Amino acid sequence: MPPTPPPFPVSRPRRLRRTPLLRELVRETSLAASDLVAPLFVKEGIAAPAAISSMPGHFQHTLDSLRKEADELASGGVRALLLFGIPGAKDAEGSQAWDPDGIVQAALRALAADFGDEVALVADLCLCEYTDHGHCGTLTPDGRVDNDATLERYRRTALAQAEAGASVIAPSGMMDGQVGALRAALDGGGFAETPILAYAAKYASSLYGPFREAAEGAPRFGDRAGYQMDPANGDEALREAALDAAEGADLLMVKPALAYLDVLWRIKHDLGLPTVAYHVSGEYAMVKAAAERGWLDGERAMLEVLTSIRRAGADLVITYFAKDAARLL
Repeated sequence: MPPTPPPFPVSRPRRLRRTPLLRELVRETSLAASDLVAPLFVKEGIAAPAAISSMPGHFQHTLDSLRKEADELASGGVRALLLFGIPGAKDAEGSQAWDPDGIVQAALRALAADFGDEVALVADLCLCEYTDHGHCGTLTPDGRVDNDATLERYRRTALAQAEAGASVIAPSGMMDGQVGALRAALDGGGFAETPILAYAAKYASSLYGPFREAAEGAPRFGDRAGYQMDPANGDEALREAALDAAEGADLLMVKPALAYLDVLWRIKHDLGLPTVAYHVSGEYAMVKAAAERGWLDGERAMLEVLTSIRRAGADLVITYFAKDAARLL
């Protein structure tokens, strides 16, 4: 006997891939300029923007060139900026991080005056760019990061950034209790409405090299493996993110992005908070270097990578490709 035909026609997925329009109509994951956050560097005491050799297309900005770059990004549809500062002088405590006239505070005031509430200004909160030893906090006499003493410096910095006009505070130092400490400081200082973007799962990655050139924040001795996460651990990331959520984080970040898409997926689906992925400097530089050598199509690779991060669960993607991607979206 001939086989019984199925009760409905057999699906042929290729039918919906036949033309660009059909592919677009059934596309599951969208990517728009408004999904992107642009990281920017501003340096005190320079007269002109300085190119970052390991990150083609990016600069250490003056205040004036920062404002111009921010305007170009906003005009292209990028509505959120992540600010990093390089001070003119460093010390053991990193005191320029909370100085009301520090470089990031000056940048926040300038950009807040330019954009008001039209662009979200995310202030990275850490001490590595500001300390003369390059670690993310103050040190004990034997050279270890003092967690609780560092939290006190973080509180001061959060208040200085909020007072200068930060829309969002983003603590990146991976100190225990940092989100709770900042939430209490902001609430007590009159900034209860200022959200916190927690670097919840920040790994001790090899992919930060270009950033450390850009931010001039490489540690002078040792490394950051004692406070950043072990790349082998996924369950620990869920525990870290859950702790940050319990302490009052409004958004959760995974950093880096591509090597940790599984972690991103788990945090988004287990905790349900708005989730951010940081497509870091090394990930950017690898695509740029391969494209410059003609080994791949740089624009296609860029959009494929950013789409994959969104598909894995990121509501927002922090990326050095923000300006280039927005131009194509």
